[in-house]
Amino acid sequence: MFVYLDHAATTPVCAEAAQAALEEMTSAFGNPSARHAFGQQAARRLEDCRAVVAKALGCAPEEVFFTSCGTEGDNWAIQAAVEHGRRRGRHIITTAIEHSAVLEPVKALEGKGWSVTRLKPDRQGRVSPEDLRAALREDTVLVSMMLVNNELGTLQPVGECARIVKAYAPEILFHTDAVQGFLKIPFTVKELGVDLLTVSGHKIRAPKGIGVQYIRSGLKLSPLLRGGGQERGLRPGTEPTAQIAALSAACRLWLDHGAEYRAHMEALKSYALEQLPARVEGLEVVTPGDAPHICSVSLPGYPSEMLVRALSDQGICVSSGSACHKGKPSHVFAALGLPKRTAMGVLRISFGPSSTREEVDALAAALSAIRSRRVGA
Repeated sequence: MFVYLDHAATTPVCAEAAQAALEEMTSAFGNPSARHAFGQQAARRLEDCRAVVAKALGCAPEEVFFTSCGTEGDNWAIQAAVEHGRRRGRHIITTAIEHSAVLEPVKALEGKGWSVTRLKPDRQGRVSPEDLRAALREDTVLVSMMLVNNELGTLQPVGECARIVKAYAPEILFHTDAVQGFLKIPFTVKELGVDLLTVSGHKIRAPKGIGVQYIRSGLKLSPLLRGGGQERGLRPGTEPTAQIAALSAACRLWLDHGAEYRAHMEALKSYALEQLPARVEGLEVVTPGDAPHICSVSLPGYPSEMLVRALSDQGICVSSGSACHKGKPSHVFAALGLPKRTAMGVLRISFGPSSTREEVDALAAALSAIRSRRVGA
């Protein structure tokens, strides 16, 4: 039995998205920038897809810009925001538990002279709005705070924090990495009150290689790349129409069935959080997560990389944290101040619409067997 409980790393592409991409690649492959009729048909289809994504975000189509992935979007948001605010100052606020696609460009700016405040989370991985309020300065130009943490599943108070920032100084830009929250947590960009928001297609059953950047209407930003003028001059490069069609199809599916998907994932997560501690001696719940699809557990004394390999040998896929760390210790779990034995044994379990109770049962049985063998040895 193949068990896939790593949907926060990537998701299987749904049939509807795969079919949309295939049709675009084989029968509707025109370049949207071409002036002939076939190209203009592609341009119209592109705008139809943009409208679907805008509906999923709760914004206007002209506020949606297609990118290649979440990492590109985060980098673009940060670089453009500091350029936009260069006359105001050189202070950035973020959190200690952001994705590396935020932390690394911020670190690079720090090396060039920007001042950076990294807000620390509580034991559950939540950042305090009052800590943010206290960190704001006259020279602050950007706040970047993720919506859902990719390793803990905790929901950050982005809407409340955005209101605090805008009340202090409306010109400070607020960016949120919503890669793990998009369509898993009901929201609109207007409700959040952010200026910039980043999402990635492969987290919602679309293919890898497509992402979206929301840019609030009226906000004039510089592009990350220079080139042919696509995406209203802000994200040049021939649009990947097959990936965009697939993303649109995946969004349609979530718009139609999102409540059902969320309820299913939440029920499975609750089942896992009940069964795993009961069936695996010594297993601890690190955080149950606020999002319906992510939780983290630990088997203290059992290195997580060893557990991931042992489970993989049995056809079970989970993560030791973010799949983007490639074996490095997680800065997220370190920021929580967990005991070392607990932190070293953390596993992230993440669900999707296709996940089943049988997969949870298989994970529990495998972890119990691993522990029994280790104890018996």
